[in-house]
Amino acid sequence: MQTAEILIEALPYIQNYSGKTIVIKYGGNAMTDEKLKQQFAQDIVLLKQVGINPVVVHGGGPQIGNLLKRLGKESKFINGMRVTDSETMDVVQMVLGGLVNKEIVSLINQAGGKAIGLTGKDGNFIRATKLRLKKNNNDNLPPEIIDLGHVGKVESIDPSIVEMLDNDRFIPVIAPIGVGEQGTAYNINADIVAGKMAIVLNAEKLLLLTNTPGVLDNNGKLLTGLNTKGVSKLIQTGVIEGGMIPKINCALDA
Repeated sequence: MQTAEILIEALPYIQNYSGKTIVIKYGGNAMTDEKLKQQFAQDIVLLKQVGINPVVVHGGGPQIGNLLKRLGKESKFINGMRVTDSETMDVVQMVLGGLVNKEIVSLINQAGGKAIGLTGKDGNFIRATKLRLKKNNNDNLPPEIIDLGHVGKVESIDPSIVEMLDNDRFIPVIAPIGVGEQGTAYNINADIVAGKMAIVLNAEKLLLLTNTPGVLDNNGKLLTGLNTKGVSKLIQTGVIEGGMIPKINCALDA
């Protein structure tokens, strides 16, 4: 009875989004609970079964951090971006492109779906260049350039691979690793990749799954109805900080 009621309630949404693409960013923190992982996989399969095309872009920050800690290497972040030297980049590729990506693919397949795991290096479909952050200085000095190592920004995305998989009833599961002109691998924030993916695929909706309720003010109150001007002020005053910055930038871009 409960299942029937849920389906009746969901029917208008199914009709509205049938045949449409939805990009879902699956955050690393949401991948630490076994029950939630299985429920996520089941939900993704259900979306595909009712005619919606889900495209999963995943993170893996906690998993990367755990492995780095086991290797005796400290994690460092600037504006929500992981500082990624060559050794850290090797770990990022192992965790995102291997461990995490294949676990998600396996969970979706066990739930009855047909998932295919990809990184941006497959077919060079996520082209990237080195990301350089600028930090403004006082006294009218030139801005300081912050080197994050192998952290990249998306230059272009070739949607043809993802569209081909969608049309063949597969579910793309994408790790946010880009490739540069010389074959250099870049660690790209998953929120940013999800936003860019939604744009190039002309997705009907972009969903960011996270374990936080949203943007909170200094009193812990949820802020709603944010606009570009308001977001910029909140970043400057430190209300929006850390990993929430790329999430907000992703939403604004999309």
